[in-house]
Amino acid sequence: MDPELEAFLPLFPKADLEDPPAARKGLAALAASVPPPDTTGMHIEDVMVPGNPDVPVRIYRPQNAHGAVIWLHGGGFVMGDLDTEHTWATRVAQNSDAVVISVGYRLAPENPFPAALDDAYAVLTWAAENLDPDRIAVGGHSAGGGLAAAVALRARDERGPRIRFQLLNQPGLDDRQETWSAREFTDTPWMNRAKVTASWRHYLGGAPATQYSSPARATDLSGLPPAYIATAEFCPNRDEDIDYAVRLMRAGVSVELHQWPGTFHGSQAILSAEVSQRQNAELGAALRRALEG
Repeated sequence: MDPELEAFLPLFPKADLEDPPAARKGLAALAASVPPPDTTGMHIEDVMVPGNPDVPVRIYRPQNAHGAVIWLHGGGFVMGDLDTEHTWATRVAQNSDAVVISVGYRLAPENPFPAALDDAYAVLTWAAENLDPDRIAVGGHSAGGGLAAAVALRARDERGPRIRFQLLNQPGLDDRQETWSAREFTDTPWMNRAKVTASWRHYLGGAPATQYSSPARATDLSGLPPAYIATAEFCPNRDEDIDYAVRLMRAGVSVELHQWPGTFHGSQAILSAEVSQRQNAELGAALRRALEG
């Protein structure tokens, strides 16, 4: 593991989603302990997007922004909100010069699939009606990356708003957990097999998985937007993400895939680490290229 990242391992909380309220409280405390980001020169506003129910979003507008990304936070479909995602959403906006629409989607297990997907899709539809419809991307981290991939599939199948790009960072794509990394990484930092299992159990709520809950189950990946997919070496999601990238390419979709050695799931939060700085900068640069090109 990268030595800079390894030094921070004792500070990361235990990977556990068996008690969702406690997990949410822990994530909120962790997020609150981080110094607030510098948002000088950026306009930030909270908006309610019409839906069933309405969806809270926080919009980050850098000066001279180009295009927009529907940004979906991580948290195993169980944790996270607009406040815990504030630092990451700010960073995406600063590094990409894109409008970032951070989505406060409904959480499982109280609101299992398809609640989060419906919320994300409502925000995509709203953005296409209120922003430049030709320069809209979807993106997210972990569970949010899986949701972004699902939004792209649904938009293709329903002939919905055009999505220009998918920005998928360590996405959760496959409930089956049959890959080598999903089976073997039982004690990796922040995310391990037990936590992934609990995440999918809460999200599916006992319902059978489909391509819209678990995008890796999709049999046809043709016609999807170009994608940037980033994976971490010590992450249960690693192999399913690489497999998805290869399948996209075989379906004729342009893909940029970066496997980051020495990293673990969520290690980009360690901003002082050189590898984390490079990861975050590359995410922003990939999004900027896609929206400006």
